[in-house]
Amino acid sequence: MSFYEIFKKDELNDGEMKMKEINDHEYMIARVGDNYYASDNRCPHMGGNLSNGKLDGNVVTCPRHHSQFDITNGHVIRWTDWSGIKLSLGKVLKSPRNLKTYDLMLDGDTIMIDLV
Repeated sequence: MSFYEIFKKDELNDGEMKMKEINDHEYMIARVGDNYYASDNRCPHMGGNLSNGKLDGNVVTCPRHHSQFDITNGHVIRWTDWSGIKLSLGKVLKSPRNLKTYDLMLDGDTIMIDLV
């Protein structure tokens, strides 16, 4: 395990997401109630900045094409908000992929991310 300090607990409000860059990689940290979650900050669909998206409970919506992911496990909820032929073509060109998530550890008031 290779833990890195991300934020202090009081730096994130309930329902808030923030981006943190470590070693040239962007991570998104979200707080839902007293729980904290970490994932890649870039959407696997078209690279949208997830920390600028919308968080509704455990679901993050990408601001670019409205892809949705469960931040607790990274599972795809909706690949895009497209429909019909556009959706079919979009899935052929870029098949749905889960959002990569990371383990977090709380050390006192510090949020630590496991990057292994």
